[in-house]
Amino acid sequence: MPPPAKPLPEARTMPAEVTPLTSAEPGTLADQAYARLKQMIFDFTLMPGNRCSESELAQSLSVSRTPLRQALQRLEREGFLQVLPKIGWQVAPLDFDVFDELYDLRILIECHAAQHLAQAEARPALQPLADLWLAPEDQRLSDGAEVGRLDEAFHSQLVQASGNREMARVHREITERIRIIRRLDFTKPARVAATYAEHARILRAITRRRGDEAQRLLRAHIEQSKLEVRHITLDTLYRARRQA
Repeated sequence: MPPPAKPLPEARTMPAEVTPLTSAEPGTLADQAYARLKQMIFDFTLMPGNRCSESELAQSLSVSRTPLRQALQRLEREGFLQVLPKIGWQVAPLDFDVFDELYDLRILIECHAAQHLAQAEARPALQPLADLWLAPEDQRLSDGAEVGRLDEAFHSQLVQASGNREMARVHREITERIRIIRRLDFTKPARVAATYAEHARILRAITRRRGDEAQRLLRAHIEQSKLEVRHITLDTLYRARRQA
């Protein structure tokens, strides 16, 4: 594993071929700018630590300052950008200490949900999950991006099924904040296969009302994912910086 490189001090501007925003697209121009910029952060086109000015971003996206500033402020509130007074904006460096804390909180919430579901009398949410994740191997999805989306939905649906709306709200916020690294977990085929197997074991434990076993399996599943995404993220950043 190559050592992680330090954040680059200077900005890496957005590619010139970025498609201009248009009012014909869904959402407001601010929504469109937000989505474009967030995707570029996720793709490491704008890498952690990079600086950029509003004028550069406005020119690259072909959008005026007002909707752009609204998008930037939204990304700042979500923790993806930092404002540098009199300088501009900086893509927030990846802080794995914070990610570890978010994963720990996620484990607490999801384990509580698993225990609740194992004890609940009515569990209608389990059947759709079982239909998907207990499917035969020849019926499983192989597209990493799609499996990543369904994995996120699996964990969210477990929490929602517990009936605790505040836990579900906090879990959604955690999911949003860790998505920048979590999505990389499914760039490796082995992780896709492992996710199917681990989800199946968790669901079987809940179905059999083995709450303690379900919590143990869920904790191990999330911890392993956390380790994998850390390694993949650092390697992806290293390669991206070498190509910059």
